[in-house]
Amino acid sequence: MEKNREIANRDETQERTTRSESGKREQKAPSKKLSEYGLQLKEKQQVKKMYGVLEKQFIRFFYKAAKAEGSAGENLLSLLERRLDNVVFRLKFATSRSQARQMVVHGHIFVNGKKVTSPSYLVSINDVISLSPKSLEHENFVKQVVDKRLNIGIKVPDWLELNKKDYKGNIIRLPIRTDIQSPIEEHLIVELYSK
Repeated sequence: MEKNREIANRDETQERTTRSESGKREQKAPSKKLSEYGLQLKEKQQVKKMYGVLEKQFIRFFYKAAKAEGSAGENLLSLLERRLDNVVFRLKFATSRSQARQMVVHGHIFVNGKKVTSPSYLVSINDVISLSPKSLEHENFVKQVVDKRLNIGIKVPDWLELNKKDYKGNIIRLPIRTDIQSPIEEHLIVELYSK
């Protein structure tokens, strides 16, 4: 009887563990279905990571979006899209949002002819985003950072206008939900903060 229990316990343990490619035993993670709160939190974390925003900033953007007229979720995404670091990325001046953020912080980006070093600066309609004249003097920087992405066939969103020759971009209109192609379920974020 005791032997049968031992065999049964061993079989259960073998079912819960598998062998990896290297031959070592690995414990299988129990498959858990995420709760409603878990789904909402996961969506918020993904959006925060995507835009490179900290919790405090994200909350500030959410409450600003909630006060504005219209859907809070769509307003939130519009505000996040209007951040200067995101606009620099969307205009194809940088290969990633983090690189765009670094370009802004280091003073490589001008808005309407003035240096702006805050990545969270919100652009408005008719703003002109350009590389600083000092940055344009550094041929290696322009060649290795800016031209590298400008020459890739990535489409600039409809709410922006790019002038490749002068390394400038214009804000034609504010971004709307259809301009954001990422699969974001903003209603989950609104539900999370509405509790």
